[in-house]
Amino acid sequence: MSEQNSGAIKGLPENAYKELKPGEDYSPIMSPAKTYPEISTYSIIWGLIMAVLFSAAAAYLGLKIGQVFEAAIPIAIIAVGLSAATKRKNALGENVIIQSIGQNSGLIVAGAIFTIPALYILNLDAHFFQIFLASAFGGIIGILFLIPFRKYFVAEMHGKFPFPEATATTEVLVAGEKGGKQAVVLVVSGIIGGIYDFVIATFGWWSETFTTRVVPAGEMLAEKFKLVFRLNVGAAVMGLGYIVGLKYAAIICAGSFVSWYLLIPVISYIGGGLTEAFGTGATKLISAMSAEEIFRQYVRHVGIGGIAMAGIIGIIKSSKIIKSAITLGFKEIFEKKDGVDKEILRTQRDLPMKIIVVGIVLTAILLLVFFYFGVVYNIGWALAGLLIVLIISFLFTTVAANAIAIVGTNPVSGMTLMTLILSSIILTSVGLKGESGMVVALIIGGVVCTALSMAGGFITDLKIGYWLGSSPYKQERWKFLGVLISALTVGYVIMILNETYGFVGDGALVAPQANAMAAVIQPLMDQQPAPWTLYIVGAILALVLTMIKVPALAFALGMYIPLELNTPLLVGGLIAHFVSTRSKDEKINNARRERGTLIASGFIAGGALMGVVSAFLRYAGYNWVNDEWFESHSAELIGLIMFALLCAYMIWDSLRGKPDSE
Repeated sequence: MSEQNSGAIKGLPENAYKELKPGEDYSPIMSPAKTYPEISTYSIIWGLIMAVLFSAAAAYLGLKIGQVFEAAIPIAIIAVGLSAATKRKNALGENVIIQSIGQNSGLIVAGAIFTIPALYILNLDAHFFQIFLASAFGGIIGILFLIPFRKYFVAEMHGKFPFPEATATTEVLVAGEKGGKQAVVLVVSGIIGGIYDFVIATFGWWSETFTTRVVPAGEMLAEKFKLVFRLNVGAAVMGLGYIVGLKYAAIICAGSFVSWYLLIPVISYIGGGLTEAFGTGATKLISAMSAEEIFRQYVRHVGIGGIAMAGIIGIIKSSKIIKSAITLGFKEIFEKKDGVDKEILRTQRDLPMKIIVVGIVLTAILLLVFFYFGVVYNIGWALAGLLIVLIISFLFTTVAANAIAIVGTNPVSGMTLMTLILSSIILTSVGLKGESGMVVALIIGGVVCTALSMAGGFITDLKIGYWLGSSPYKQERWKFLGVLISALTVGYVIMILNETYGFVGDGALVAPQANAMAAVIQPLMDQQPAPWTLYIVGAILALVLTMIKVPALAFALGMYIPLELNTPLLVGGLIAHFVSTRSKDEKINNARRERGTLIASGFIAGGALMGVVSAFLRYAGYNWVNDEWFESHSAELIGLIMFALLCAYMIWDSLRGKPDSE
């Protein structure tokens, strides 16, 4: 019989977002000593419904408009609404499970649509079972590889990583269960942020990105010296920056500033009369390229090299954790237990390491069978593909988790690009070239991409569960079912969209990431050189940053992510620092910081939810954006003014926070 908490919850503990002092413990909302409703027919069915609906929506919209929306927050909002509508008591644990199962949708979609449509773009054969199994195996591998690192990321590093998306989702779930003033603050900021971002995306009353090209001096600097400042004026991105905090936001922006204000001008100056080194036979002068073109063609590759090296450094640094996890697995499998097992609190229980190790072995065997009978029909090539998937997925699992923990953005496209390059080099060296090689490399890329997407997203789920007091082993167990349902849905949607619209020609779906992958894979399989010099530069930079104790992954992420998405992070981080340091009374500062976190979470939640609505309206043909106005300098200036007003509101409302205001 489960013991239930009948009283109203008090909200997250004061140390939820802070580093713990020696000997201090974190006590989640749902007591580890009690049992709460989590797994039920209600939570499983609704979780699977969310997985199907959001998988289909995310796949279509991702291929149609080139953006994969984050499903976690919209699903959390729907889960809270469902529990309120059905008047379910103690629904917090069930809502976590609904969100956890449903969130598989965006994770599987990101892995599939970044790679699989490239098969159609290159006019190669692609079958449903290949799409489904690549997505399913990738998702399962991502879960299995991440579970041993759960305690490190969510418990041992408590308060050291901001976990912005997990924070926003947690605040939504808590406010929905708690109600009161906290819910009002979240709802009001959600409405403001949602309407603000909805107006930009649906009506285009002001531009989404401000650039210094709006003034003649800025235009001159951009054209002559390739110096341009770019700022996304969205509410959700700024809210993300508030939660990320000033420290990491500054490091991320520092990486971006090195890319845009050092490397881009230098490449333009040195390039002079040289023609483009990469691409599809273009002969455009480097000096004639815009700053944005130089970033895409050259500088972004430096960021990819930095991310790769940061991942390797992270693996080396966490070698003790990896070793202990592997050792524990072998002990559980091969050593006999003597005595009575010590009771482990439900909030600290993971799936047994025995199941994890056996699961990895079985998945590896099935993946080998899939590669041999379903892709290459050659045991040597199938083994090469299997090793590539397992090694790269394992190495980059911690990179994906770190990226999500720091900035809430998973650089999965960059890591997949690196996977395709490495796969192509290895496969061509063992004799697999041409069309067959491209099929294998893209299927491998699909598995790895999905595994890394899943690893990054799943650490968000587990952190939410840690803050709230869910049972991690229940989240882990049911995550597998969500993967299979999402993979089935995505497979069917991609096949249907290819038959209906196609990915090549007039009226075809955009699929920008898949087109980029196709453009990379073709010359590689023809054994044309990759931009290794740029990757090496990024790798060396990551090593130097590590030597001077600067977080290399955060810096490299800044180099890889476009400037306009990094600058609002810094604005949000500065606001967080400002509102939490105005008073000499630390209690007042804490209250203001917490109120600001609620407001930022509302901006993120409202922006995410209304972004989905806006995308559906565009698909249905309701698009009121005047492109000529939207891209004008006047629209950019209005965007900057509206962004300034939004920031002013956030500062004003955050400063209204008072201790014990509840």
